[in-house]
Amino acid sequence: MAGNIEYGKECPNGVAIPPPQPFIKSLKYSLKETFFPDDPLRQFKNQAASRKLVLALQYFLPICEWGPRYTLKFLKSDVISGITIASLAIPQGISYAKLANLPPILGLYSSFIPPLIYAMMGSSRDLAVGTVAVGSLLMASMLGKEVNYIHNPQLYLHLAFTATFFAGLFQASLGLFRLGFIVDFLSHASIVGFMGGAATVVCLQQLKSILGLNHFTHHADLVSVMRSVFSQTHQWRWESALLGCCFIFFLLITRYFSKQKPKLFWVSAMAPLTSVILGSLLVYFTHAEKHGVQVIGELKKGLNPPSVTDLVFVSPYMTTAIKTGIITGVIALAEGIAVGRSFAMFKNYHIDGNKEMIAIGTMNIVGSFTSCYLATGPFSRSAVNYNAGCKTAASNIVMAIAVMLTLLFLTPLFHYTPLVVLSAIIVSAMLGLIDYEAAIHLWKIDKFDFLVCISAYIGVVFGSVEIGLVIAVAISVLRVLLFVARPRTFVLGNIPNTGAYRNVEQYPNAKHIPGMLILEIDAPIYFTNASYLRERITRWIDEEEDRIKASGLNSLQYVILDMTAVGNIDTSGISMLEEVKKIVDRRGLQLVLVNPGSEVMKKLNKAKFLDEIGQRWVYLTVEEAVAACNFMLHTYQPNPKKDESGGWNNV
Repeated sequence: MAGNIEYGKECPNGVAIPPPQPFIKSLKYSLKETFFPDDPLRQFKNQAASRKLVLALQYFLPICEWGPRYTLKFLKSDVISGITIASLAIPQGISYAKLANLPPILGLYSSFIPPLIYAMMGSSRDLAVGTVAVGSLLMASMLGKEVNYIHNPQLYLHLAFTATFFAGLFQASLGLFRLGFIVDFLSHASIVGFMGGAATVVCLQQLKSILGLNHFTHHADLVSVMRSVFSQTHQWRWESALLGCCFIFFLLITRYFSKQKPKLFWVSAMAPLTSVILGSLLVYFTHAEKHGVQVIGELKKGLNPPSVTDLVFVSPYMTTAIKTGIITGVIALAEGIAVGRSFAMFKNYHIDGNKEMIAIGTMNIVGSFTSCYLATGPFSRSAVNYNAGCKTAASNIVMAIAVMLTLLFLTPLFHYTPLVVLSAIIVSAMLGLIDYEAAIHLWKIDKFDFLVCISAYIGVVFGSVEIGLVIAVAISVLRVLLFVARPRTFVLGNIPNTGAYRNVEQYPNAKHIPGMLILEIDAPIYFTNASYLRERITRWIDEEEDRIKASGLNSLQYVILDMTAVGNIDTSGISMLEEVKKIVDRRGLQLVLVNPGSEVMKKLNKAKFLDEIGQRWVYLTVEEAVAACNFMLHTYQPNPKKDESGGWNNV
């Protein structure tokens, strides 16, 4: 009997009941595995106070760890990488600021302060920090619903700073409170669809500049954009369209060339800045601005002005800023961490997701105080940084210095830069985010993941960026809930001439064992799936009895549940097993359990279920259970009246 078996000792069939653990200890372990799976305090154990201070500084400021080991060889590589990504960051920064409906100079501000902060606090060697198209589009879309950037540009600008502040606060809080697993709810499929949809919408938005239109819809969906474009055909400017198409073609050709010749990555990296220079010279010498080609105009010289006093903390705009900050913050985190982990995998080093959140959050908080808007680690810029051979995060410092020099001395040179060139830069960058190959791969591998992907894409393109994001997350969470609420159960059969028992649907040669129904439960048993499992097990029994009756074989005697995959069980699950026990008892059958996990055994023992079923009916493997049941079938005969120990009466 279970009550007579000591904790930690083996039961009659070799299955051990683990010793009881205090509730506080179990709770502490669960919380540790949820929030501190990497055990960040491990390195502080058995260390002197001075050493702990140094380790704490290195944890929160990784530059204190790699800085003392920095060499001239690293500096050479990082300078080349920093200058290369600066040539990409400057035109992209201006372009993305325009995409966010913000002054173009903010794109340069946001490529100066945030990279400096990240270089000190970030754990990735390859992430190149700056503004991103999707975050810019999200900010424009969400803030634009509340404030018109044309009629009230100052309030719109202040709300952008405030949204950036709340984004950084949210990101840093996730890292400090070890809540990074929240970002994991954005599945790979949902990110592919969302990014593809956002890239499509961004490209559609560029039709305004490419066609030289003065008035354009504030909505981002496909229908609104197409209606706005084709209702103004009489205002299309062929000069602007021709210039835009030429530069898009030039940028795509350089990208294709760099892909074919990876060592010439710098050709693609320098193409945006080259486009800006060529476009500016063309407008300057031809006076194209007088013929419908729109230009940036004057950019203010000087470094980032403070913006702490510009933050808006009053109703009703504060709610909008918080909502915008949280949503854009999550997307920025998902992109930045995913990009950082990808390149870390290539170079075989580890980055700490929670430290990355703190670093990205801190740089956005500081950025909101210094006239910057949302920044993270974009893939295109980080890929250039990686290909340029960066060794440490110091490449971000070099890039920031290059942007600083541009702010101090070179901003007047951007006066004649045509907006259509900035649109061409955005379009060429966004086309790389429409990953149709990944969508095709999802279709081939997992149709449900493809549904998640295409739903997110359609939601963004035909609805809005927020709708697409909500759809992507909702479907991904729904899938998880379906897995939990409807776990799979399998009928197992014996592979001939082996002791292995496998799913009879997967292995057609697996043989049913006469008189036994062997079922595998493929998930923990909780309140969400207990009722379903009870009904499914009952149906399996009905179907097996019908199959036996139709084939004229011996009657069903044993129901064996393989619980190897059942990692945990709650009280609803235990009640379900008790009900299944009553069902099999009424039919004159015997319930047998195989390999319950430690948590399951502990709870079944506390609930006295092991007393009800009998210790002799719990086995380590399916093979042992089948052997024991076969022995009983050939030695004993079933009797509806079982003895007190839960066994059969000998006839």
